[in-house]
Amino acid sequence: MTSGMTIAPLAIEIHPGEHPTTHLFGMTLNLDTIWVTGVAGIIVVLLGFWARVQLTKKTEDHVPTKLQLVWETVVGEVNSQVEANLGRVHPLVVPLAVALFFFILIANWIEVVPTDLNGNKGAHLLPSPTADTNLTYAMAIMAMVGVWGFGIRQKGLKGYFKHYMEPYPWLLPLELLQDLLKPVTLALRLFGNIFAGGIMLALIGGLVSIAPLHIPLGGFFALILNVVWKLFDTLFLGALQAFIFALLTVLYFGMAAAGHGEDETRDEEAHIDTTSDEFRRREDTKEGTPVVA
Repeated sequence: MTSGMTIAPLAIEIHPGEHPTTHLFGMTLNLDTIWVTGVAGIIVVLLGFWARVQLTKKTEDHVPTKLQLVWETVVGEVNSQVEANLGRVHPLVVPLAVALFFFILIANWIEVVPTDLNGNKGAHLLPSPTADTNLTYAMAIMAMVGVWGFGIRQKGLKGYFKHYMEPYPWLLPLELLQDLLKPVTLALRLFGNIFAGGIMLALIGGLVSIAPLHIPLGGFFALILNVVWKLFDTLFLGALQAFIFALLTVLYFGMAAAGHGEDETRDEEAHIDTTSDEFRRREDTKEGTPVVA
């Protein structure tokens, strides 16, 4: 390399998993994850109140607002798709999935807000909290505990644990292991994608130092790649990961209730058949037609 030519990128020091911390009751708390989670939660709650006001607004011509039409269409389509593919699930499952989707979406997207502090070694005030396994594990465990509780409530304790031995009893260890690994895969899938995106941004930042013949090409390429990567990773993949997390949550609820809805449907059909037979007997009796049992 000749003098005045800087071709190699700037050396980047990446320290994964480092957070400003404090200690409370023997526990280590990641402060940035806590406050950004709180910010994302507040945004979701405010959006919920705003949507409620808009959805319940009474117009002069009694025509629903655009937001109401869009919301009812989306929620109605989601409900119909869930029932068509998974059968009937608890009416709170879809709202839970929608809330999870918007919370994860905002938590993923909030990193786009420029809050870097150059005077503090490039500290970021609003890093994505989903890049911390503490949050992703908490959400995954919350979702799966809800799934297990829902399954036990629908089928009963004995009926729910019976499915672990179907179709063969010797599958019990594998079925239990599969259920216990679901929150792990839910958490790590979300964490891995968001965390890897942060590492890529740090690597792109190292291109700034590239300046062959004192031409600052590195800064230009770093800027372009930074914008492109944020649009692809943070916005697109962030939305995709939020959708996958919410979709899998609905899927797990549907699997927990599998068979229960079919039993109810068979009972209803049997009741309808019995009622129809009884009705025909009464009509035949009125007309004087001999009834054959």
